[in-house]
Amino acid sequence: MAKKKEISVEEKLRALYDLQLIDSRIDEIRNVRGELPLEVEDLEDEVAGLNKRIENLNQDVTNLETDINNKKLAIEESNALMKKYDEQQKKVRNNREFDSLSKEIEYQDLEIQLSEKRINEYKAKIVQKKEVISKTQEKLTRQEQHLEHKKAELDAILKETEKEESLLIQKSDEFSKSLDAHLFSAYTRIRNKVKNGLAVVAIERGASGGSYFTIPPQVQLEIANRKKITIDEHSGRILVDAALAEEEKLKMEKFFS
Repeated sequence: MAKKKEISVEEKLRALYDLQLIDSRIDEIRNVRGELPLEVEDLEDEVAGLNKRIENLNQDVTNLETDINNKKLAIEESNALMKKYDEQQKKVRNNREFDSLSKEIEYQDLEIQLSEKRINEYKAKIVQKKEVISKTQEKLTRQEQHLEHKKAELDAILKETEKEESLLIQKSDEFSKSLDAHLFSAYTRIRNKVKNGLAVVAIERGASGGSYFTIPPQVQLEIANRKKITIDEHSGRILVDAALAEEEKLKMEKFFS
């Protein structure tokens, strides 16, 4: 079996810096989108929530209408019973039976009054709920229009950048696979830790890129020799020399264009 070719430290540094340039370009593209995807997601959630609220309120109205119909049926039933008891009173033989039927009639009359009170309460609740439905519907219409606008905005940006982003993600994956697992893991860890996502930086005017801490001449010489991977003790980033960085930038500019 053929032995796998050993990659030099310089090749690793070039691959790392290329990977950084690709990932930084992906970051730029995503920064253009900014908070839009989250805004769209939040609006979608809000629209779904408002639709659900309207659905629940409409169900409440339907339930109240059913309750009103049930109370109307109860009133009809009570009226029928009162008529029946009234007829029976005409045929009673003693006062005890007459009083008993009078109490039944009185009870049914109270049941009718209670049912009518409940009907009025349910009708008032329906009016209130319909007002809430109307206001919620107005808000829903506004938010749906807002969502449509934001989606169109996001779609326009995606249309411009999705092809490039897809290609860059593919290239980032290729470059990451060219590194050994330990090195890629270190790169990812540093990249996730720093604010701007820069895990690999070049030396600029004797300091690491974006830092004000000067790197000793001896360390600068070691970095320029490209014989070992050097981590900046202040920022924790991987350092490369300015010449290597410039060469890789020119190479990647051609690729990006």
